[in-house]
Amino acid sequence: MTAAAPSSAISAEQEGALPTFAEAVETHKAMVYSILWHFLRDRSLAEELAQEVFLELHQSWKSVKSPRHLVFWLRRVTTHRAIDLVRKRKIRPETSLEESGEPTVLEQVHDSFLASYLGRMVASLPEKQRMLVVLRYQEEMELEEIARVLGMNVSTVKTQLGRALELLRAKTAYRLKSKEG
Repeated sequence: MTAAAPSSAISAEQEGALPTFAEAVETHKAMVYSILWHFLRDRSLAEELAQEVFLELHQSWKSVKSPRHLVFWLRRVTTHRAIDLVRKRKIRPETSLEESGEPTVLEQVHDSFLASYLGRMVASLPEKQRMLVVLRYQEEMELEEIARVLGMNVSTVKTQLGRALELLRAKTAYRLKSKEG
């Protein structure tokens, strides 16, 4: 799979010469695994799919044109493979709102309980919305870059991301109301 490289700001190390395949794996394995783990919420599936992504990279290595293209290629293939896997296996961590714990202190972002709660809420989103949230807030990608990686218009990314956040707010509000009542 080849695609045009993103035009967003790229670090100095991504502008240099193309690394060896082994260097590319070592440099980018954390990024690939992070996207997969935050999307799938399953360590073994994330590891398995990361291996498949890097196998596919090895098979497509001659088509990689630059370090910038390499990062774009990895993000694009990783996101598409994750969505495909979920659709194929019908993997969608279903957590009922009753099973989800209620965060006690919303101000403490480093709170592991809150992180777990938010993880379960994000995992309950539809596939594309979940991937958008992971790429935007976990991977800290810009909207334009997400649009290129997922092959969407920027306006569609904004709309779908907005809908995902609305859905998360509604789920959280419902959870809080059910606890009060």
